[in-house]
Amino acid sequence: GKIDPVVGRDPEIRQIVDILMRRRQNNPILTGEAGVGKTAVVEGFALRIAQGDVPPTLQNVSVRMLDVGLMQAGASVKGEFEKRLKAVIDEVQASETPIILFIDEAHTLIGAGGAAGTGDAANLLKPALARGELRTIAATTWAEYKQHIEKDPALTRRFQVVKIDEPSEAVAVLMLRGVAGVLEQHHKVQILDEAIEAAVSLSHRYIPARQLPDKAVSLLDTACARVAVSQHATPAEVEDILRRRQALEVEQGIIGREAAIGIDVADRQARVDAGLAETETALAAAQARWDREKALVAEILDLRAKLRGEGVPLDEAAAEESAGTESGDSAAKAPERKAAESKAGDARAAEA
Repeated sequence: GKIDPVVGRDPEIRQIVDILMRRRQNNPILTGEAGVGKTAVVEGFALRIAQGDVPPTLQNVSVRMLDVGLMQAGASVKGEFEKRLKAVIDEVQASETPIILFIDEAHTLIGAGGAAGTGDAANLLKPALARGELRTIAATTWAEYKQHIEKDPALTRRFQVVKIDEPSEAVAVLMLRGVAGVLEQHHKVQILDEAIEAAVSLSHRYIPARQLPDKAVSLLDTACARVAVSQHATPAEVEDILRRRQALEVEQGIIGREAAIGIDVADRQARVDAGLAETETALAAAQARWDREKALVAEILDLRAKLRGEGVPLDEAAAEESAGTESGDSAAKAPERKAAESKAGDARAAEA
């Protein structure tokens, strides 16, 4: 339940399973640009283990993450880091439940612990990796793999490369549909399918420095957060008007103090008074529009809850609903939906 659904990475997950099933050199290393979903692929593999959708050899296997940075923390004494890493390796090998270690940012192994004086973490892992006693899934960017790991032929032989490429827009849309339900539940908003497609196409067009699906998920998450905030926070238009009024009131106070000592402030006073009157008018109009929109939103949410729920608790109905669509409604509910939408449309027209 803590891992988001992983969609569109079945070939890569099958390749990881094939490598882990080998007797020797059974250590996949995932390479790809930042944001393409290397960690998500490992999470998808962990989900398959939890669901039992793996060969018998990999069933009941525990996937654990090895945090190299945490192991280095405080290991300033010579040999302390190597002692910690050796203890982890021994515990993994002695565990009754088979353990697969996941090492994110695997290039940090090169040189880790070298300051202690007896080589780095990679050299300590090599013997266990070569004998197949320690199964490891590593992940790093292609550039870091070229710069650090590929230069060590002995370490390269122990890992089998799994390339994680940036998905196409069509596959990225499928991936976002898989996580849309999680975003809806977190932000308490509804995500339409057109919003998912727009997030993928627009992020791919205007954010070239980042990779799909990360940039599309980030864009959709930000949009959902803003919609959720807008349902409860004061609109930006009202806040701007309040700030302008506050600034004019401050200026009015300054003008009053200057007038008390005999300075001619008639022109400035007239300008500030006119500005305050204009601001009050704009604030009243914006506040009334905001109140109408809040009433409409509340009515629409109530109608939507009734259409989806029909006696079922709202949380269960939201969990069963597909992301961004109303596909869970049966054909028998269509007349009720049309009537509700007509009622909402009449309400908008009447209040407009």
